[in-house]
Amino acid sequence: MTDATGFPHSSLHEKLGIEIIRASAEEVVGSMPVAGNTQPAGLLHGGATAVLVEGLASLAAWLHAQPEGVAVGVDLNVTHLRPVTSGRVLGRAIPVYVGAGTAVHTVEVRDDREQLTAVGRLTTRLLAPQE
Repeated sequence: MTDATGFPHSSLHEKLGIEIIRASAEEVVGSMPVAGNTQPAGLLHGGATAVLVEGLASLAAWLHAQPEGVAVGVDLNVTHLRPVTSGRVLGRAIPVYVGAGTAVHTVEVRDDREQLTAVGRLTTRLLAPQE
């Protein structure tokens, strides 16, 4: 299922307020509000950051696999570097390796002051669609 932009729809992204700003197989950029995505101490929740990382990298891999293939995440790593308490974070996914069956993307997440707050890596398997 795709959304109005032609990209795969994600109800989780909708719940977290993730917005895709631009997307191609070479770069996917998206943002997410901190408000509504915090942990009890008032900091941006690490799980929300992980969803942003996986979502942006998965979309980049999906765009590479098109028109026939699909991308399925198999390994996610996120390192949180700096707390964020307000505003929005912006993530940028770029490929590290894209082969016939595997893709690896890194994602940098930055706050409103453009400070690096987290870095992530997603490995995906690129598969033919299931019939």
